[in-house]
Amino acid sequence: MKNTRPELAVEHLLLRLRPLNRALREAVARQRAVAERLAQPGLSELCVTDEQAGVLLEEVEALAGRRAEGNAEEVGPESLTLIDGERDEEGVLRARAESVRVRLPLDELSDLMRLTPFEQTALLACAAPEVDRAYERIYAYVLDDLNRRQPCVELICALAARTHEGRLALRPALSRFGRLRRAGVLRAAGEAATDLRQELRLAPGLFEYLTGAPLDPASCFGDASEVCPAEAYEPPQGVRAEVFERLAEALAARAVTTVGVWGSRHSGKEEFVHALAAAARLPLRRLRDAELRAPGVEAERYVREAVQTAAALGALLWVETDQTEEPASASAFESLAEALSRSRVPTVLTGRSPWRPTLLLEAGGFAEFELQPPDFRARREMWARELPEAGESQLAGLAARFRLSRTEVRAAAGVARTRAEISRNGLPLTAADEIDAACATVTRRRSDHFASAVTPRRTPEDLVLPPETHQQVIEVARFFRASAVVDEQWGFGRMATGGGGLKALFTGGPGTGKTLAAEVIAGLLGLPLLKVDLARVVSKWVGETEKNLDTVFREAEESNSVLFFDEADSLFGRRGEVQRGTDRYANLEVGFLLQRLEDYFGLVVLASNLRDQIDAAFTRRFHVIIHFPPPRPEERRRIWQIAFPASSPLAEEVDFEHLKGLDLSGAGIVSAARTAAMLAVDEGSDLIRMEHIVRAVARQFRREARVLMPASVGPYASMLNETR
Repeated sequence: MKNTRPELAVEHLLLRLRPLNRALREAVARQRAVAERLAQPGLSELCVTDEQAGVLLEEVEALAGRRAEGNAEEVGPESLTLIDGERDEEGVLRARAESVRVRLPLDELSDLMRLTPFEQTALLACAAPEVDRAYERIYAYVLDDLNRRQPCVELICALAARTHEGRLALRPALSRFGRLRRAGVLRAAGEAATDLRQELRLAPGLFEYLTGAPLDPASCFGDASEVCPAEAYEPPQGVRAEVFERLAEALAARAVTTVGVWGSRHSGKEEFVHALAAAARLPLRRLRDAELRAPGVEAERYVREAVQTAAALGALLWVETDQTEEPASASAFESLAEALSRSRVPTVLTGRSPWRPTLLLEAGGFAEFELQPPDFRARREMWARELPEAGESQLAGLAARFRLSRTEVRAAAGVARTRAEISRNGLPLTAADEIDAACATVTRRRSDHFASAVTPRRTPEDLVLPPETHQQVIEVARFFRASAVVDEQWGFGRMATGGGGLKALFTGGPGTGKTLAAEVIAGLLGLPLLKVDLARVVSKWVGETEKNLDTVFREAEESNSVLFFDEADSLFGRRGEVQRGTDRYANLEVGFLLQRLEDYFGLVVLASNLRDQIDAAFTRRFHVIIHFPPPRPEERRRIWQIAFPASSPLAEEVDFEHLKGLDLSGAGIVSAARTAAMLAVDEGSDLIRMEHIVRAVARQFRREARVLMPASVGPYASMLNETR
């Protein structure tokens, strides 16, 4: 007895064909009785005869391993299930498969698709002609038409039910709205005059899978619009329970047909929709705006089919509306509004901002909710529920740093548990130990081409500044942690105009540590740093700069990033007097940026070489302004020491005491140290010597359009004469 996957799969398939064979024998008997009453001489050559049908049945029954027993007329619809002895055989077969860690394909597909016994019968009826061509002629006999040899809706329903009423009740499962065809397991074969005569075929590759071929059914089959039932969700914060219950009852009774749910990504719109579907006891289907606007998609037909399918299944239709203002989407959403206004399909619309087409409002039954992101207390409760092993201070820190929905909090906790399990290696690790890394995984988004995500690597020890300035930089991280409690729990946020958060301005000359300070702050908070590329954001086309800026802020919101604008004076500069048409548009950009900066709930850091060039309207909105002075001699000494990693082969002769007197910024020192290392490697030296450093400093001065005088390097002046 062999137990390979193909052998086990074929054995199981043949076993499951036995009930189908019994049903076919009954159907043949019924057809024979009808044919006897309608018999006409001379037609035997044009059809399948009684004798031929009997022979064919014996052939397929022998293939399956057992002949149908008893009088065919006595076999009823229950014959579509395995009988006692066959169920025992199936149990033994499953045990053999389990012993070699193999899942029987038919069981796997049935569980994945949640197939009913009738749907499994339909699948087997379509697979049978692939097993043996004899089934084709049997089907033709049962259908009394030699040209109809493939399984069709009429045949499959006739095998499963004796009465006309019973067959009608089964037909919806095989219609285009049925699970098998929606998931692509069965496909319509050609055009049919009626739905009853519609022939059905297995999806390409499915028969090979049923007979043991390696195929992942989850990736091949499924209804992309169907939303799998989720766990019970609570209504989002700010929606009273009694209001939510009345809404669900009204939606189920069709007193309300359309519900608009608006809010930011972290406001819990998805949880609202899931909770509403569960409370109204309605299946949930999703119409994604990206699919509606996909190239080659006929919007009107796509919308019509989506609405018809939801109506046929009695489902709640979920529509995303974030792209309604895009010119390319206007036609598609007009078709959507028109279709929804004519139907009584319960619909929920979700988006960042409201979409209220007049046609939909005129149709009546419209309700809407504007959701706010969960506040500090709600976020802390979510974390406490999903991460009970975390301490009070850690829960407060997570709630302060991350604005996540319930789904995202649950996902982060799951990722943290997986990381802890993998990394444990005998150590007492818990999900709380891995939660920061898990949050970074959950919140990380694709970096847009307007900004680049930077993973912080440097620490406060790498930041060399005067003590008071260094303390102010560290305070930015501490203030941001405190802002959630101050604004949301203590109530100071009600006095603010906008989304709260924290805005900081760093000023000072080039290379004084402004960018490094932003990275250090992001590292202290455990958040990614999103560095804006202003060259790509600013556009010469009217309106494009605002659109690009909105994309940048939205990406920062969704990824919970520290947003960093370097050389910000080019974008946040003073508004001027309108002398040309372009001046008016430039001032509009500044106005938009002011509003968007104010609405952002996270941490924004602006760095500028010229503080006086920043518009006063922006300056008033900064909570922290820090000036970065050029490094003093003792600070330059520390930077020189830090610039050479501990693993670098630095000669003992290097004179840091003399190097600290050279007028270089922190960035200039780091650049010179790296150049010195490259000079040493290029010359084949095993050590980075003082001569390499002196020559590297001279090059750095030239890059800054300055000249390094021999007197500045004193006893090392002779090293300036490069021979290479």
